Amino acid sequence: MNGATPAISLLTSPEWNQYDLLDSGNGLRLERIGPYTLVRPEAQAVWTPRLPSTKWEQADAVFQPTGEESGGYWKYRRSIDAAWKMRYKSLAFWARTAASRHVGFFPEQAAHWDWIEERIATAKRTVNVLNLFGYTGIASLAAAQAGAKVTHVDASKKTVAQARENQILAGLEDKPIRWIVDDALKFVKREARRGVVYDGIILDPPKFGRGPKGEVWEFFDAFPSLLTECRPLFGEQPLFLVITAYAIRASALSLYYATQDMMRGYGGHLDAGELVLREQSGGRLLSMALYTRWQEASH
Repeated sequence: MNGATPAISLLTSPEWNQYDLLDSGNGLRLERIGPYTLVRPEAQAVWTPRLPSTKWEQADAVFQPTGEESGGYWKYRRSIDAAWKMRYKSLAFWARTAASRHVGFFPEQAAHWDWIEERIATAKRTVNVLNLFGYTGIASLAAAQAGAKVTHVDASKKTVAQARENQILAGLEDKPIRWIVDDALKFVKREARRGVVYDGIILDPPKFGRGPKGEVWEFFDAFPSLLTECRPLFGEQPLFLVITAYAIRASALSLYYATQDMMRGYGGHLDAGELVLREQSGGRLLSMALYTRWQEASH
């Protein structure tokens, strides 16, 4: 791994049946999310839409951003359920429009869900997984479904409650998942002091956020410390590490080299790149996030 030329990839998630990026352009994306068609802001879509404006005007709801970070509101053209069921392969979860542009899941991360499930299913040993900044828990459910014991941590009590609702909807109530509301960095430090060891770690840190007691998270200030504190949580034979980063001024190389430092001494395979969605209208690839993934050499 050391000294190797980084393997930079574009990861798509082509196996969706209930999600489509229909079109994009003019700073927007037009999406089919289950039974509804929504329009959300997308700063990277600097090109021209391929579909006629009449198709965009038929959307059920449009998110109208305001000045503050992630602020805005939904403008409804038709009645929409407060929450509706979604499915990706055998995983079921809730989608919803809320006081942000997010809808309860990130479709581009399906590539990670598949990868995590494969790592766990082929490990042939008991796997303990830590999911930090776990949001509504789809990755946690994917890991648990594959047979792992999962610890899910998020600073938002509301979001963790939604994750537990997803567990029930998915029929995975009997799976061993610990749902924890806590500041990620504080939790990791406590786990290290306790001598707790994990085989797989999932990190999806935001650009900016606050912990349950007002702790401030700013990516470039806190991310290096988080990796340093996570390293002791791996035992002698870690299975995987996956990191996703949204809305930061960096490249996949930044994550690659930071992860390379963290996993030095373990060998294994490391790759990095972008999570992308392919639009139906023109086949263009819309970059959604940066990622890096490490896995043990036997995989």
